[in-house]
Amino acid sequence: MSGSPSSAAKSGLRAGDPSELSPPIMSQWQIFVRFLRFGLLAWGGPVAQIAMIRRELVDEERWLSSGRFNRLLAVYQVLPGPEAHELCVHIGMLAGRRLGGIMAGLGFMLPGFVLMFALSWLYFKIDIGQSALGPIFLGVQVAVIALIVRAVHRIGEHVLLDRWLWGIGIASAVAAFLGASFWITLPAAGLAYALAKREQPVLAIVALLAAATLAYSVGPENGLLQSLSPGPAMEGAVAQQPSLLSIFLSGLKAGLLTFGGAYTVIPFLRDDAVGNGWMTDAQFLDGLALSGILPAPLIIFSTFVGYFGGGPFGAVAMTVGIFLPAFGFSLLLHDRLEKVVENRMLHSFLEGVAAGVVGLIAATTVELAVTLVQRLPSLPAGLLVFVVALAVLYLWKSKMNVVLAVLGAGFLGWLLFGVLR
Repeated sequence: MSGSPSSAAKSGLRAGDPSELSPPIMSQWQIFVRFLRFGLLAWGGPVAQIAMIRRELVDEERWLSSGRFNRLLAVYQVLPGPEAHELCVHIGMLAGRRLGGIMAGLGFMLPGFVLMFALSWLYFKIDIGQSALGPIFLGVQVAVIALIVRAVHRIGEHVLLDRWLWGIGIASAVAAFLGASFWITLPAAGLAYALAKREQPVLAIVALLAAATLAYSVGPENGLLQSLSPGPAMEGAVAQQPSLLSIFLSGLKAGLLTFGGAYTVIPFLRDDAVGNGWMTDAQFLDGLALSGILPAPLIIFSTFVGYFGGGPFGAVAMTVGIFLPAFGFSLLLHDRLEKVVENRMLHSFLEGVAAGVVGLIAATTVELAVTLVQRLPSLPAGLLVFVVALAVLYLWKSKMNVVLAVLGAGFLGWLLFGVLR
């Protein structure tokens, strides 16, 4: 890569493009501070975060053209990882090469990490269930189920675009209910859709049947049917103290499988954290709720999960693992990323994997909801909180609707599960 910011900015642009632009010459510290501001204002999820970056760096400051930004966004929507963070790393590289990309990515994620780290420490200091905060957090947990339901709908609209993808999504959800490992489900989903797109439906069906046979022969893991059957449920798994390496690898695995947005990381982290007894489903939902009210990518709730697994060092290990792919794709493949979009076979495979992930999230949502219902003091009151939170998320088109839904559900939880109980 050329040493000048101008030439770096032009790398990957089509030759002769009259809209070629370049960011201003900046020091590494200036890049860090510029993207730290984005991190401090990162409310409202990825759509709002990407819109903020586009408005300031494309429309106002003209760091890069709108066409270039759109092509980069298309690439990162195909690849795993939080798109807003990956865009920051990539654009930071345009201003300051690889070190600039690192500084931009750190600036964007640092506010959320510091806030979540502090909240994780505070959460450990307070016995939520036995304090006045118990009913509040119970209401918040109901709101988190509504958040995930809304996310599944939104992601599904962009991923489940034909009958094959719908079928793969449903089959993946059923497989998750039966306890099949996602290491079997997701590659089979990608292979089946790639074959279907090449007009080889018989081979696609054979691939799905082979995956089902393999899953059956390996044996079920924890799934909804296992958690409802007699015997120890997932929530009651015996706690195992994981090593920092295993926490890091758990985050790395989840970071490599986040197709379609941060919500797609939920089933993978829950599989490790709740399945191995690091935390309960209630605590997992609390972590999701806390991340929803922070100016950060939702994926920052991984810091909370890592804290439960290994304390402060576990929080750092998990965060490094889960953000490493988001840094790596941009830093290592900077000039080659757009070829991913041109590779139709790979693109089809990833679309199939994304459909499988949607099914996994849907199944995980049902599992979390079933666990939560068993703890609610009143099911009608819980349904009321759920409906109100879902209505806010669907009807109020604002980047603050998630914050309002979470805080409002907390108030309703305090009122319905505490004061009026």
